[in-house]
Amino acid sequence: MYDLAIIGGGPAGYVAAERAGAKGLKVVLFERKDLGGVCLNEGCIPTKTLLYSAKIYDNAKAGAKYGVNADNLTIDFSRMMARKNKVVKKLVGGVGASLKACNVDVVQASAVIKGRSAEGVELAADGKKYLTRDVLICTGSEAVVPPIPGLNEAVDVVVTNREILQLKELPKSLVVIGGGVIGIEFASFFSSLGTKVTIIEMLPEILTGMDAQMSAMLRGMLEKKGIVFFMSSKVTSVKGHEVFFENEGRAASVKGDKILVSVGRRPNTQGVGLESIGVELHRGGIKVDEQMRTNIPNVFAAGDVTGFSLLAHTASREGEVVVNNLCGRKDLMRYNAIPGVVYTNPEFSGVGLTEEAAKAQNVSYKVATLPMAYAGRFVAENEGGTGLCKVLVGAEYEQVLGVHMLGNPSSEMIYGAAMAIESEMTLKELQEVVFPHPTVSEIFKETVFAF
Repeated sequence: MYDLAIIGGGPAGYVAAERAGAKGLKVVLFERKDLGGVCLNEGCIPTKTLLYSAKIYDNAKAGAKYGVNADNLTIDFSRMMARKNKVVKKLVGGVGASLKACNVDVVQASAVIKGRSAEGVELAADGKKYLTRDVLICTGSEAVVPPIPGLNEAVDVVVTNREILQLKELPKSLVVIGGGVIGIEFASFFSSLGTKVTIIEMLPEILTGMDAQMSAMLRGMLEKKGIVFFMSSKVTSVKGHEVFFENEGRAASVKGDKILVSVGRRPNTQGVGLESIGVELHRGGIKVDEQMRTNIPNVFAAGDVTGFSLLAHTASREGEVVVNNLCGRKDLMRYNAIPGVVYTNPEFSGVGLTEEAAKAQNVSYKVATLPMAYAGRFVAENEGGTGLCKVLVGAEYEQVLGVHMLGNPSSEMIYGAAMAIESEMTLKELQEVVFPHPTVSEIFKETVFAF
């Protein structure tokens, strides 16, 4: 008999397992593939490893600006991919070691919920039966492959985020269907290495949900790198290496050695046994409340399977909320300060409300912006670089509502803005915080003084 059974070993599952095990609960974790889930094996970690290689190459090419001359630069694509695999293997091993240290039983098999009884929830995995008091479902998500004519026939050409991470050779050209975070990051990586990249996006702007002004700025920067964008365009069919689409009412097409489909992800709710106990779904994901509880007692869900915020750090926090409540600490999941980062070069980060969201929610706000060049460290490390910092505050109380940054290394600074929003800090309170000098993070404080 277990206190908690967790189905899925991604960022929601393995973090929840570690936290629960550390608090003394008897935990079993089921994972059919590798620990770490999509994030560690097919998403966050491998892509950021590759993007860092591309950033080093970008910096080396620009070395003359900094008085460093590097001649005859070359890239070793196979070595980049090998290093990516090494990093993933190391971190997967680290997750396994952490789970073992927390006395978590790991079962490498798919688990299916069979039913509920007075004793608890019954599961089956690899021919064995398990009984647990509580269940946490963290089965994640999978890439959506839209019903575009010809897409499924081009099996050697069309890839998703999973297959593109296993390429043996650098493609000379790449067509990306979808201008979301995943598509833009892969476009940035391959473009830096010399691949001719074309992005086809249905909406008027890339990166839906991020600050629109900065999304447009980033698109302009990527265009200067050679990436071609077709906005407000609908893909109509695929034939071999050629993608056919409609752009402003006109038919067009573009060819690529590879075609990356990146139009979103869907929750993995099949094959878990949800129907056996009547777990309620909402918009394709498992419906949960603020404590991540489903409509069935003792059954919880966290991460991408809820279909709400498909981010690894959101998933981890949701898993922690479940464990805290199970251990007697009342905790609620809040989504007002979830950071989002696009790991392009330059990076694009944001947390809290965008101007677009504030207007849609009828939130009265004030906004201030400053070029990143107001931070001396940014100028020192980004010769000829541009960027922007934007801060939104409430119109009446001047509490921080949102912060958005375009420029390196915004991914390492955005957590401070998240803390400010979580703490409901005001402009006056932020103005009294001492930032280290010289750092790029000072742009946050400088923008606060720009109101």
